[in-house]
Amino acid sequence: MIRFFHRLSIFLYCVVVIATTVILLYIGSSYYKLSIEARYFHPYHQMLDSGGLVGHGLGIIGTLFILIGLFSYMARKRLKIFSRVGELKYWLEFHIFLCTEGAVMVAFHTTFKFGGIVSIGFWSLAIVWISGVIGRFIYVQIPRTIEGRELNLQEVKDMREELDIVLKNKYGINSAEINTVSRLHLGAELKAQKITRKEFYHVRRMVLNERALNFRIKRLTNMQSLFKYWHVIHLPFALIMLIIMVIHVATVLFFGYKWIF
Repeated sequence: MIRFFHRLSIFLYCVVVIATTVILLYIGSSYYKLSIEARYFHPYHQMLDSGGLVGHGLGIIGTLFILIGLFSYMARKRLKIFSRVGELKYWLEFHIFLCTEGAVMVAFHTTFKFGGIVSIGFWSLAIVWISGVIGRFIYVQIPRTIEGRELNLQEVKDMREELDIVLKNKYGINSAEINTVSRLHLGAELKAQKITRKEFYHVRRMVLNERALNFRIKRLTNMQSLFKYWHVIHLPFALIMLIIMVIHVATVLFFGYKWIF
């Protein structure tokens, strides 16, 4: 049931981001294709311009999404009071969703015409997003506890040995032998071991988990090193993005842009 809701949440995240992009492109594609001078004569200019009702709103809402995604994940990761509130990987996925949705909105807020310090902020945002997607891939390669703490090599080996013992003592399965069987033929091999239908999927999942642990043991050190180097790229550009975002918002407020307020 938990796996179902997890997959459903990922599906909904993707649907929301894709739907936002498609709707905004459908509404404003004819506007965004024009030069800056020609846009003044477009019927949607007052609405889609960076200072317009929709364009300005996209900037505000997108910025809020990014800030909520960033600081909620940081709070869950670093503050003890939130350490047991949900699994860290779910928070990470929510963080990626909000920051991706926010980045899409900010991109349309710029109307794809920008320069100066704003362009530095935008490209920093793009780098942060791309590096975040890469970081998500690296993150899931590193085994963790339910609280999100990284497991060391010995802990991962102990987990694998525990699985091996259960498979051997309870089901008579030698994991070393069955690991040579391809995934496509795994079901047939388990049936040959006279695994009951009731326990089949449970055992199959244990075998696949054991294989995943073997794979991660081989790559653990490399992935942990990559994750450290990843922070060197992700965090500085995130900081640059936030600084420029604050400067941009302060400038906008100084010149009196208040959106619907």
